[in-house]
Amino acid sequence: MHLFFDLDGTLTDSSPGIIRCINHALGELGLEEIEDERLQRLIGAPLTTIFEAVIGCSDVAVLDTAVAAYRTRFNDIGIFENALFPGIGGALEVFQKSGHALQIVTAKPAVSARRVIEHFDVARFFDFVHGPALGDRACDKAALVGAALQMSGGARDQAVMIGDRAEDVLAARAQRIPAVAVGWGYGSRPELDGAGPVYVAESVTQLVQWVLNASGPDAPTTFA
Repeated sequence: MHLFFDLDGTLTDSSPGIIRCINHALGELGLEEIEDERLQRLIGAPLTTIFEAVIGCSDVAVLDTAVAAYRTRFNDIGIFENALFPGIGGALEVFQKSGHALQIVTAKPAVSARRVIEHFDVARFFDFVHGPALGDRACDKAALVGAALQMSGGARDQAVMIGDRAEDVLAARAQRIPAVAVGWGYGSRPELDGAGPVYVAESVTQLVQWVLNASGPDAPTTFA
């Protein structure tokens, strides 16, 4: 199978660095910090979307200033205030040894995503990283899933998207492939259930079991 993985909240717990960098940017703009719980619910969205929500402003110049301040801290410090979720490294190794092909599909800029997987020594498991360019203000995740699907040969019955937010599931649905949601990330269970994944893995072990069983008679086919 071709496995398309989200990054933040699925493979890595990046919330400490992201939250600190958002609050750093707010401080640079003279604004008060925001509580971690509120910011964690926004992780996974493009930065401009996050700042538009927390600042309550859609002015492009303000948003660009916030993003620039965020990246000043993130590029040197915040990117590594991060960790693989327990069991992820072993799961990726099992998937690769079992003959599955892996790609990353993320709202994080592709250049940053590559730095993360290289830092955690898991880049060797992935054939490609799909993410927006560094200067992009938005992210069309469905288009990124489409790019991963095209790279995999376009076989929808042999592809699955794995992520922790409704956006991951909806992007997969837009490309008519199944999505498996993971319960250890930043999306709530009601959010995930409402998006309609074919399965919700509450643990890395459950995810591995689902993938390894996916070639059986109950394997997902093209997802409408």
